Amino acid sequence: MKQPRAWQRMLSGRRLDLLDPTPVDIEVEDIAHGLAFVARWNGQTVGDFAYSVAEHSLLVEQIFWRLNPKATPAQRLTALLHDAPEYVIGDMISPVKVSVGPGYDDLDKRLAAAIHIRFGLPAVTASMLKKQIKKADKISAWLEATQLAGFSWAEADRLFGKVDATLMDSLTLHLRAPLEVRKDFTAKHVELLAQM
Repeated sequence: MKQPRAWQRMLSGRRLDLLDPTPVDIEVEDIAHGLAFVARWNGQTVGDFAYSVAEHSLLVEQIFWRLNPKATPAQRLTALLHDAPEYVIGDMISPVKVSVGPGYDDLDKRLAAAIHIRFGLPAVTASMLKKQIKKADKISAWLEATQLAGFSWAEADRLFGKVDATLMDSLTLHLRAPLEVRKDFTAKHVELLAQM
């Protein structure tokens, strides 16, 4: 019996084995491109463009740095790459992840480890850093929910926690063309990697 194909060909020409991903098959350009075209909120946002995972990742890195001004470039890069596996597995909203079960989480962890190793980060993110990034991620989700996805503040508070108003200064979300977001994601990645 022939085994089903478990690899995906990337625009860079790399073939990424989803069951056994290796760092050598990971390129930032593939990540940036994929994330720039993956819609958050299942595309259920206002505007002329989808709000992409790449845009979300840039926002999370920015919020993480505001919350942790002494963060190292490696920690900031970890924040930027927190959803990087979604460049191949897509962005599933939390209710779908729960219904899919542990298989999604296992695949996400394997991909994240390979991505981290590729860019000189620990394969597994330290629990304290993971919590700090998750806090920034929840703030980002709150902003996205209220500014783009039609949630009321009360509903967003209930789902994501209340957000400190000072953190929201100058954090107005704007939808942009995927290629523009891809360029900014790649530039931020290159900037942080150069500082490590």
